[in-house]
Amino acid sequence: MQRVAVIGGGPGGLYAAALLKRLDPERDITVWERNSPADTFGFGVVLSDETLGGIEHADPVVHAALQDEFVRWDAIDIVHRGVTQTSGGHGFAALGRRRLLEILHERCDRLGVRLRFCAEAPPAAELAATHDLVIAADGVHSLTRTAHADTFGPRLTTHRCRYIWLAADFALDAFRFEIAETAHGVMQLHGYPFSAGASTVIVEMREEVWRAAGFDTGDVTESIARCGDVFRETLGGRPLRSNNSGWLTFRTVVNARWSHGNTVLIGDAAHTAHFSIGSGTKLAVEDALALAACVEEHPDLPAALAAYEAERRPVVESTQRAAAASLRWFEELATYVDQPPRQFAFNLLTRSRRVTHDNLRMRDASFTAAVEEEFAAPFGTPPMFTPLRLRGLALRNRVVVSPMDMYSAVDGVPGDFHLVHLGARALGGAGLVMTEMVCVSAEGRITPGCAGLYTAEQAAAWARITDFVHASSPGTAIGVQLGHSGRKGSTKLMWEGIDQPLDHGDWPVVAASPVPYTGVSQVPHALDRAGLDAVREQFAAAARHADHAGFDLLELHCAHGYLLSGFLSPLTNHRTDTYGGSLRARLRFPLEVFDAVRAAWPDDRPMTVRISATDWAEGGTTAEDAVEIARAFAAHGADAIDVSTGQVVADERPEFGRSYQTPYADRIRNTVGVPVIAVGAISSWDDVNSLLLAGRTDLCALGRPHLYDPHWTLHAAAEQDYGGPGAPWPLPYRAGSRTPPTGRTDAPKPRLTLG
Repeated sequence: MQRVAVIGGGPGGLYAAALLKRLDPERDITVWERNSPADTFGFGVVLSDETLGGIEHADPVVHAALQDEFVRWDAIDIVHRGVTQTSGGHGFAALGRRRLLEILHERCDRLGVRLRFCAEAPPAAELAATHDLVIAADGVHSLTRTAHADTFGPRLTTHRCRYIWLAADFALDAFRFEIAETAHGVMQLHGYPFSAGASTVIVEMREEVWRAAGFDTGDVTESIARCGDVFRETLGGRPLRSNNSGWLTFRTVVNARWSHGNTVLIGDAAHTAHFSIGSGTKLAVEDALALAACVEEHPDLPAALAAYEAERRPVVESTQRAAAASLRWFEELATYVDQPPRQFAFNLLTRSRRVTHDNLRMRDASFTAAVEEEFAAPFGTPPMFTPLRLRGLALRNRVVVSPMDMYSAVDGVPGDFHLVHLGARALGGAGLVMTEMVCVSAEGRITPGCAGLYTAEQAAAWARITDFVHASSPGTAIGVQLGHSGRKGSTKLMWEGIDQPLDHGDWPVVAASPVPYTGVSQVPHALDRAGLDAVREQFAAAARHADHAGFDLLELHCAHGYLLSGFLSPLTNHRTDTYGGSLRARLRFPLEVFDAVRAAWPDDRPMTVRISATDWAEGGTTAEDAVEIARAFAAHGADAIDVSTGQVVADERPEFGRSYQTPYADRIRNTVGVPVIAVGAISSWDDVNSLLLAGRTDLCALGRPHLYDPHWTLHAAAEQDYGGPGAPWPLPYRAGSRTPPTGRTDAPKPRLTLG
């Protein structure tokens, strides 16, 4: 590869050019940049130690130049309602963006890279015909990406906040977040030093706040002055300055592919990550490092570009998930402002889910201890092992074994498998163990293997299980989840073909509307008045059976596309009577069922509701709808909302990732004020502690971790050196309450050195 064209002279494009030239001085490399060398947008750039390590190995000259320029600090200040909370031990390095570009210009010039400033690059297709490699580093508004959208498959998402990138001529002594509650709404400042005498200052607010404050009608100079007034105390009365600044709306860029023939996207052209986690320049520089390495390591360009994308995509997607969580946190900032001061600060610090309770404790033990004290965790007690009361039920810890269908019942009767399965998890330390969805009628089963509570025999079998839990694991609560399969019923066992119709022995299914779940599913019968009444009574009868069976808590399943969920979603409820149309109407039947079950269930025992907080599909239930659904159930007496998502329509597009559903629980808890159960890819005790301390949930439900390890909760206690009342080991197991010893892996230390 001898001829390389780079479109865009930002940090990513320049560094890619420098690295490729350094690897092969014979290469002819040209960088096109539409602006002059002195032009840049924004002010400071933050780079991580990881990125700097990569630069050091690849180009010590650039690394040395950067080291001479960096401003370093390790503290974060969170200023809210006049109180500053400081957390240390974070470690940042920043420099001016203009100085970074100067260093890269100098490096490219010395290596012999041709830099063409104030020059529009020819179209990528034209360059591709005359060059071996075309690197499109042309930013978030990439013309290359647009021109070849059919191949790259871009998806651009515009978000709900406005922000402006400014600077102040003094150095902040920490990374600073400041919250201003104005007459127009909440505004926030993100600031950090990038030189001995200057700081980046970003002012951000929701679109509606921006408009209410009149920023949409004034000129930029006036906006800057007003921002200075809002944050006058932090700025010490100093003015803010601009650099071609204007009010922006952040746009997330995702591409299905990053290369097209011999053209490849890097940096913001390929992907963006919200500035609140400081990763834009970092990602672009890391892209350049990976691309140069892959070109060097592979014999041909197609293999190199494939390897580049394979290496970088998982890293980028992980960063984008963290950035999305951070972005949404700031979009919903107004819901958190009434949190206690330390919890608010902890919530902000852990918003992206990359900083957690455990690693924050390692960075700043005193700050974390203060947060735990405010949470009212006794000394030495991890948050997950603090108690919680729901009505008359006292839970000894915050861990829930999530409902998981086992498809192992016979005629709806739970057997020895269920006794061992649920009994083992009850012995494993969780505060609450939930059954799978227990069906309220034979025709309400998902599969022939689903458990039920519609006969006396089934109730007696469940009583055998609850008796075991209460006798063998005192203090562990066991809850039942009642549901009806709706249009997703009469299907094969999961391992025989999930959602596939039965080959024989099927039964008719019912739903809110005659809309099948998949193309091979039955068309359900829409419930009429008599059918609605019958189903409501089936739920109430099952609740009475659950009472007699000895369950401690009852959950109504209104999620995952089953019958009651089907009434809630506009994608599955097409009714034109009083049970369809508006959200209020779609809520009517699920609330009628809730009321009937609540009336049948003992008043001193709690009742929760599981909902799908989004359908992950256009036109479906939204996060805003979920808040109103939760509010309605809470008004009718729900003691907690179990917040799941999706599984309502077959063509959903979930945004999977660690703890990916917890923001929906967080929003409901902090908007409605009802206790919530968070669920969805929560896999570590560190995640549980973090979510609880941040005030995002009251309980955490874990499914797969408890399949992997029935004693997950007890092992979490052992790993945290906790042996208190929140996680007592069963007497026969107490000898195993410490981590088993292993063979020594250390070597004898040298004791004497002779010269």
